Amino acid sequence: MNKIRKLTAAWLASVLFIMQASMTVFAAQPYEHDPMANPKAAQDIVVNPNAVYGYSPSPDSKRLREFVDYNWSDPAVVNEMRAQREAYHESMQELYAIVIKMRAEGKPASDIAWAVSTRRNEIRLEAYKDDPEGLAKVKKSNLENYGNENGGTPGFFYDKYGSWEAVIEKALSTNAGADACLGLYDKYYDTYLLPVTQTAMQNSTQQSNSPTPAEAAADTVYTVISGDTLIRIAEKVYGNAADWRVLYDLNAGSIRDPNRIFVGQELKIR
Repeated sequence: MNKIRKLTAAWLASVLFIMQASMTVFAAQPYEHDPMANPKAAQDIVVNPNAVYGYSPSPDSKRLREFVDYNWSDPAVVNEMRAQREAYHESMQELYAIVIKMRAEGKPASDIAWAVSTRRNEIRLEAYKDDPEGLAKVKKSNLENYGNENGGTPGFFYDKYGSWEAVIEKALSTNAGADACLGLYDKYYDTYLLPVTQTAMQNSTQQSNSPTPAEAAADTVYTVISGDTLIRIAEKVYGNAADWRVLYDLNAGSIRDPNRIFVGQELKIR
């Protein structure tokens, strides 16, 4: 009888160990898309089973290390930061509007880059207007990374990427690691697909300007389905998410905001 009890106790202990391990893995992987599979996100975060969303800033991160000491296991603290982050993402829509308006006016890429890059820095600092501690951390990080507490200047990014179009893309990009720490990685996953290098922009332009004879002969129509975005459609149709601009340009007469398309809408894809 004692032997049976010992075996039963050992079995229960092993079951509990497996359950705890499974819970730890689940806690560290709450997303459909794995943040650690994204090199840009992975360099800023670490897996943290105790964190609300399974991730916290890495002490080695250049962009997020100022936030390492926050209590990432406290839902109240994390949800407050999440609300700030959501407001920041919402305010980024202003940048898309600036780009669309200035392109329609025929402004050069350099002017657009200066406008959106400068405004992006302002938006980021404004997001911390009610959080003096957070604002101080952001300014310190900006100073360390860009030599300017207000953020990288358009000239800084032009020297780094060598293209005004790349500077525009950089201004429209977002920190995937921060989103992973705040439960927003899947929600804004599409935005991480935007290119930020000159090569990506050149490849996109070359593909979009090289139609086949059949494509040149007539427009092809795509009908929007649930869950579609211009980025997802471009990925499906052209095999390159960066070609969402091609879709937007082809349908400029029917799409006023590239972030708002509706189910059943018919889009020209060539």
